Amino acid sequence: MRDEALRDLVDARAEHPERFAAAGAARRRRPLLGPRGRLMLVAADHPARGAFAVGGRGMAMADRTDLLDRLLVALARPGVDGVLAAPDVVDDLLLLGALDGKVVVGSMNRGGIAGTAFEIDDRFTAYTAAALAAGNLDGGKMLLRIDPGDVATAATLEACGHAVSALAAHGLMAMVEPFWVRRDRAGRAVNDLSPDAVIRAIAVAQGLGTTSAYTWLKVPVVTEMERVMAAGTLPAVLLGGDPGTAPDETYAAWQQALRLPTVRGLVIGRALLYPPDDDVAAAVDTAVGLL
Repeated sequence: MRDEALRDLVDARAEHPERFAAAGAARRRRPLLGPRGRLMLVAADHPARGAFAVGGRGMAMADRTDLLDRLLVALARPGVDGVLAAPDVVDDLLLLGALDGKVVVGSMNRGGIAGTAFEIDDRFTAYTAAALAAGNLDGGKMLLRIDPGDVATAATLEACGHAVSALAAHGLMAMVEPFWVRRDRAGRAVNDLSPDAVIRAIAVAQGLGTTSAYTWLKVPVVTEMERVMAAGTLPAVLLGGDPGTAPDETYAAWQQALRLPTVRGLVIGRALLYPPDDDVAAAVDTAVGLL
């Protein structure tokens, strides 16, 4: 990002905040699915939970200008359909002109900050369905962590159900990311990635709200994906995760899952924006190639 673009963005926040709404209203929208019937989104809602770590880099996502630079590179690559982000990042990208003709999914519940006593009570602290519709955006995403041992799960379930209904009333996609949660020996919440646990989480998520007509699922790639995705008929995008030390195996698992009939695309964040060699364009092109 050029210095003048950063100055313009900072000045707008201080002196002309009305420009953000104007940029959203003027944004050219597109269908969720293009001609190929696939959806490739870059995720950048992690900082809104205070989560900055990527691999061994504990504060990798803390530098906002660097994050925006990486997002601008990713969004400009062929085959990238759009972004999933919290309001602050979406606002930045709107004013930078990076979201015209892109799919924009706003992250809604960011209150369940990792490592806190209230992590499972995942409050809706960001977008509402009404704000997403008024802002000319395309959908809302919510994280649903189901902890059988934490009564706060009930409030999160109820809030997600209301959000699904409200988004459907506006004709907007509701992207639900469900996990069954267990506690480790230290009492920390850990997502259970066993096939049976993912199936159970999917079953709960797709029953939320007054209609499932606009609901999509965001699911992790686990073992036995054919059996896992047979749990429902809703369209799904794959949560990419971190390829780690065996990227070839990870990419092969993603590609195999993409062949399943309900799987319509990928939503990948840190793995694309902060690859080990920092070549964002190459990482994005590899992921797009899987589609």
